[in-house]
Amino acid sequence: MDISVGSCVEICSNEDGFLGSYYGAKVISRVGKEKFRIEYTTLLANDQKGPLKEVVRASDLRPMPPQIRVSSFNVLDKVDAYDLDGWWVGRVTGRRDGSKYVVHFECSGDEYVYPVSALRVHQEYENGQWVPSQQKTRTLQAFDNKNIGSRNTWRFPGTTH
Repeated sequence: MDISVGSCVEICSNEDGFLGSYYGAKVISRVGKEKFRIEYTTLLANDQKGPLKEVVRASDLRPMPPQIRVSSFNVLDKVDAYDLDGWWVGRVTGRRDGSKYVVHFECSGDEYVYPVSALRVHQEYENGQWVPSQQKTRTLQAFDNKNIGSRNTWRFPGTTH
């Protein structure tokens, strides 16, 4: 991963109550070999007078994911929901009022309703490449169909049988 001073990144939070969330930030400086000093784009310092700055491990940051435009989601799609100044990983469990979605968060067991504008396709950064969660599940389905047989009734998010 090529991260340098000035890069826009996302920080993966591992703190209690924030597990499974990502926050936008900008790299201010390198601190040793494995850490960076960053400035969050949405989180304020305790005194509320400026952006929160902290030192994070290189393993807790990733480049900003590319934007994937979608107009709707399917039940069981893995998504990121924008809430409380960050992106939280969840799964669509239902739809309400046409363009609102019920999202379940495994880390807390909670479900909340979001407009489609507050959701994005969840993506993982693997080996220097962004992999959308829907693409990963389609790959699993192709493997399933080729190697196990058509009698299997598994259903994967973002796919149809």
